[in-house]
Formats: sequence, structure tokens, C-alpha cells
Amino acid sequence: MKILVTGAAGFIGFHLSRRLLKRGDEVVGLDNVNDYYDPDLKEARLAMLGEHDEFAFERLDLADKEGVEACFERHDFDRVVHLAAQAGVRYSLTNPHAYIDSNLVGFTNILEGCRHQEVDHLVYASSSSVYGANTSMPFSIHDNVDHPVSLYAATKKSNELMAHTYSHLYGLPTTGLRFFTVYGPWGRPDMALFLFTDAILNDRPIDVFNHGDMRRDFTYIDDIVEGVVRVTDNIATPNPEWSGDDPDPGTSYAPYRIYNIGNNNPVELMDMIGSLEDCLGKKAEKNFMDMQPGDVKETYADVQDLIDDVDFQPATPLPTGIASFVAWYREYYGR
Repeated sequence: MKILVTGAAGFIGFHLSRRLLKRGDEVVGLDNVNDYYDPDLKEARLAMLGEHDEFAFERLDLADKEGVEACFERHDFDRVVHLAAQAGVRYSLTNPHAYIDSNLVGFTNILEGCRHQEVDHLVYASSSSVYGANTSMPFSIHDNVDHPVSLYAATKKSNELMAHTYSHLYGLPTTGLRFFTVYGPWGRPDMALFLFTDAILNDRPIDVFNHGDMRRDFTYIDDIVEGVVRVTDNIATPNPEWSGDDPDPGTSYAPYRIYNIGNNNPVELMDMIGSLEDCLGKKAEKNFMDMQPGDVKETYADVQDLIDDVDFQPATPLPTGIASFVAWYREYYGR
């Protein structure tokens, strides 16, 4: 198949593109390679993808309506996996307009491209952040998610609503994936595991929010990619049992689906730090801090629908994943 992967220079997009290329698909990667974090890391990922003859790259901003239209006109995509977005909960507190341009305007341009080209299936990245103020655990796709606590989360919830509209109006099959704390080799420098590793190896203290009283459903990158590939191949269909009298948020009468992709095993933040210290052979100096605005205390994914529909459940143990990340980090940075 010919598959468009937006955000191909990003963490998940890079790994997904490699996986699709390995199985024989033709991949067109789209990314603006912005400086939200180190562009050199993004360029290094692209250089690896560029070694494949079946990879083509479009350096393009999603908010560029004419540019995105032209990209769809140049190619005939069978599938679109939309991973590009302005990421980060904390960054949204100080740079809100970046989220509107990328996550709302950019997503509209992708929806329009898929609609006019009659793409077989649009799969897009949502986030566990949409669960916001919910406290019933584990988080289920069948729960209402109308109380976001960050603008980032609000834009991801908006993406789900926008996708449903296109599934309803134009019959475009869409599937949203709520990712839970993704980590692993080639990871994002703004994420905790990367920040902690860098700080510990460079003798700097780590910032531990909510005084360490947090739990995260850490999900290894290979598990995320496996889930994305399986869902992409499983085109969204209507739920014949859906009822407007008792609407199910995770499905629809339209060809629309939502899935959680998480490890289904939340880990205490302090236990994660302990595993990292063991792997590095070095203790961290900890700077305990209050909870950051927009953050949540706990995430925990219910993945039963993912199991039922595509026969997959993430299962990589955190110590195994941390060891893989640290091995990559030491090799890449020579530390």
C-alpha cells in the first residue's frame, strides 16, 4: 500500500514508517521539522528513513492548506496515519496558538485531503490526555471525556469530534488512537524518561512533580507501533448496535472507532525512577515539586476493545523498555 505518515520525523512516526517500509509498503512522510525539540534528532531519524527506496519525504507544515492539498494531489494514498501534532501538555500553557494551528487547522487540512481523495482509512493520534478530570480507572473508550484539563487535551478531543463529523458526512472511515505515555529508543527529549536520563548522567537534579505521587501507564514504542499497524489494517466500520438513546462514545453508527493503546499496567513514578537508576547504575538527585497545571495524577488504559478487535495487547515490561532506551541513548550521545 501507499501510506501517508504525518509526523514522520517524530518519535512514533519514525518507528511506524520503518515498520511499514520493512513489510513492503510505500511510505510518504510529512513533517515540518520544527524546533519544539532538537531538530538534529529529527533529521537523524529522517536520514535513516531516507535509506529506503520506498520512502519519500514532504517537508511541509500541516497548517499550509495549499501545500497539503498539493501533497494529496501528487500522491494516491491508500491509508493515512496522522501523527503530526503540536505535542506536550506544559508547552500548551505558554504557546496556545501553536496547538490551534497544528492540531486543529492542520487536522482539518488532513481530513479534507482524505475526503477528496476518498482514502480507505484515516488513523490519527489522539491522547490519553483526553480523559482529563476523569478518575474512574482504568480509562475506557466508552467513558465520557468532556472535561479536559489542558488545551493540548482539548485539541485532541476536538480531533475525535472532527473525525466523527467526516465519518458521518462523507463515510470516511476514521480511527482515533489514545496513546498512553510512549517511551523507547529515539524518544522525545521533552518526555520524563529522556529528561531524567540526561539529567542523571550529567549530574543535574531531576524535577519530580506532585512529590512523586503519580502513576503512568508507560507504553513501549514497539507495542505502540504494533497497535497502530493492526488498527490501520482493520478499517473502521459502523457499530450496528449503536443507539442515540444511549450513545457509546467509543463507536458510532458511522465508520468511526476509538482505541486506547496503553500497557494496561500503571507504574508509580518513583518506581520508574528506581528502574532507571538501576539501569544507569547511578542515583538521581531529586527536586520534589508540586503538580504542574494541566497535568493529571494517574493514567491507566483499558485495552479490551483493542484485544477484541485486532487481537493485540501491549505487554513490554517497563525495565525491559528502559534498558532499551538507555542503550540507545548511550550509543547516540556517546555517554
